[in-house]
Amino acid sequence: MFRYVISFILLLSVMLSSCNVDTKNSKIDTPLYLNATYSIDERVDDLLKRMTLEEKVAQMCQYVGIEHMKIAEHDLSAEEMLLSDAQGFYPGLHSSDVEKLVAEGLIGSFLHVTTAEEVVHLQQLAQKSRLKIPLLIGIDAIHGTGLVKGATIYPTPIGLASTFDTSLVYNLSVQTAREMRATGSGWTFTPNIDVSRDARWGRVGETFGEDPFLVSQMGVSMIEGLQNTSNEDSYNVIACAKHLIAGSQSINGLNGAPTDLSERTIREIFLPPYQAAVDAGVFSLMAAHNELNGIPCHSNEWMMTDVLRDEFGFDGFIVSDWMDIERLVDRHFTAKNQKEACFQTIDAGMDMHMHGPGFFEPVLELVNEGSISESRVNESVKLLLEAKFKLGLFENPLLEISENDSVLFNLEHQKTALEAAQKSIVLLKNEKKLLPLDKSKYKRIFVTGPNADNQTILGDWAVEQAEENVITVLEGLQQADPECNFDYFDVGYNPGHVKKEHVIEAKKRASQAELAIVVVGDNSYRWEWNNKTNGENAARSDIGLAGLQNDLVQAVYESGTPTIVILCSGKPLAVEWIADNIPAIIEIWEPGSFGGLATAQILYGEVNPSGKLPITIPRSSGHQLSTYNHKPSNYFHKYVDSKSDPLFPFGYGLSYANFSYNDLQLSSDVMKKGNTITISVDITNKGSVPGDEVVQLYLNDKFCSVTRPVKELKAFKRISLAVGETKKVSFSISRDMLRFLDKNLEWSVEEGEFIAMLGSSSKNSDLLKLSFYYEE
Repeated sequence: MFRYVISFILLLSVMLSSCNVDTKNSKIDTPLYLNATYSIDERVDDLLKRMTLEEKVAQMCQYVGIEHMKIAEHDLSAEEMLLSDAQGFYPGLHSSDVEKLVAEGLIGSFLHVTTAEEVVHLQQLAQKSRLKIPLLIGIDAIHGTGLVKGATIYPTPIGLASTFDTSLVYNLSVQTAREMRATGSGWTFTPNIDVSRDARWGRVGETFGEDPFLVSQMGVSMIEGLQNTSNEDSYNVIACAKHLIAGSQSINGLNGAPTDLSERTIREIFLPPYQAAVDAGVFSLMAAHNELNGIPCHSNEWMMTDVLRDEFGFDGFIVSDWMDIERLVDRHFTAKNQKEACFQTIDAGMDMHMHGPGFFEPVLELVNEGSISESRVNESVKLLLEAKFKLGLFENPLLEISENDSVLFNLEHQKTALEAAQKSIVLLKNEKKLLPLDKSKYKRIFVTGPNADNQTILGDWAVEQAEENVITVLEGLQQADPECNFDYFDVGYNPGHVKKEHVIEAKKRASQAELAIVVVGDNSYRWEWNNKTNGENAARSDIGLAGLQNDLVQAVYESGTPTIVILCSGKPLAVEWIADNIPAIIEIWEPGSFGGLATAQILYGEVNPSGKLPITIPRSSGHQLSTYNHKPSNYFHKYVDSKSDPLFPFGYGLSYANFSYNDLQLSSDVMKKGNTITISVDITNKGSVPGDEVVQLYLNDKFCSVTRPVKELKAFKRISLAVGETKKVSFSISRDMLRFLDKNLEWSVEEGEFIAMLGSSSKNSDLLKLSFYYEE
């Protein structure tokens, strides 16, 4: 920590040198923009007046970190770099050239800067520039600032959504912001508020699932925790809602592939989380890789300007995704050259380029020739400078680096990471109450599977962490029951490397045990990109278990030993054979640093499982779009070769407790315009252990002028119940909950009958129902 204090003192001395000192009168002449007593608007206006055109355009330019460049130069050829979305360098531009640009004030932002030392170096270089404008350092802190070694890794967002606990998401986001500031980053490219409806897509784990309302609630909690939105002039860090828009439902499930959806679907399903994010004060947005209905998102004026700014009132800045302005030329072919691509994206509403030297010169040319006005550039630069002032970078470019050692992976953050993992785990099946395990009954347990004893539990957007900072599933089991003999059979971490001899040996060893636990799923190892079966750019055409994992499970089961399957993946896996045959199944998603401990605690009953599915688990790849909020005619006809319903529905999750729903009541069976009605239910824990339940409210518009979903989630509450305890849970139903897009795509409410459904999941048999009428 001492070295960071010294760095801060040195940087402060450089900053003070920008002030002209009148020694005769002992007076410091400070430029207005460096005087924190003025308002942010006044400081931005003052600084903007002092800037040259070159300095303005530079603020719109982002580069990858110098150390990242060096690694990418070593790992990739120039041709491979063009295809990469994760590593980047600039052929013909040496790292020393980038350092020179920073010192000249010709770079405004960096990403992939993952050490405090590099942040110090870059900010010191920026203080050598004429106006000493600090850099905006961005990082993908998706579930903790996982690209930093030594950080706390929380469950991936799909797991966080399974908690249905917005307060928890808020708290861990505050902690993430602290760890970011302690490593010098002030901007994170999260939350991902894509609504995920295709399990083939590799990035499902980055999202909060399939439901617009749940995604909105979780996204807002993350934004508010990261930014400290209660004070619009002082942010913890800046959040970035992404990806604008609908890349999660491309035509083939591949990241960046075309998306072709009606405006109704875009507005009903994909835009509500963005409206919620804007209302919550998110200060940055990121455009998506994909095209939308023939228009690349990076040149989509309707989306960036007409909808987000003019209709929704977004007042922050928009950043491109990785090299996607260049891809208007070489992927979408809507621009003939880079200069035209820059014009298209800025004209549509883009404010910052991610990343590299291909933006600065073309934009200068466009302004100098009059194609883009300097006032348009000023609009973007004002927002980018405002972000830096709100972060306090002009006063303290290093943020809280001096607190690095005391903040990263501290005990408070560890406790939250464990709680999040515990609440994220979903019990899918528990036949004959095999779980929780009785320690006195099982003294020899066989454990195997690609995800049993490695860091695949961390998920995507994390680098390999110190072994002592991660508890694997095997380690968690060993901690939970030190007296048990765990026979671990290592089949490697890559699902594709499970061999037939592994399957044969596993069956043999399982037959000698009293219980078998098989941990299967996907591999999101970011540090071994080519071995990924899940994560960014790792879509799979088959959403079943990769490789011979299903054979491995089946062989263990056929040994005759009672078998538990643990699913570890960032996406729903089609495991129909497992669902039909294995007596106990738990979905742990990618539960983070303490995922193995949380899993073991649930297996042994130290923690009662309480997670609920934020996304439907389909039966096969052919059952895509098995979303719960489908239209009435969705299953009018059935598949001839398979059941049509999902394996496990949205909102589903079992408990060791037994919750009984009774006495559903409405305060009135008629809702008048301007009024609300209340729905309530009594919930009793009739089990033998205390537990948490997630109570879910769904609504259906029974008759409408346009077709409406069979049900839509409108509210939820997470409650705790002691053994024998009863609680009355109430929800207020408002007119806004009844809104829909009419034939003219205008939000409307029609008179008539509505059905309110309240229960433990979206499954019809789990819901109690009452009707009410709305009257204008």
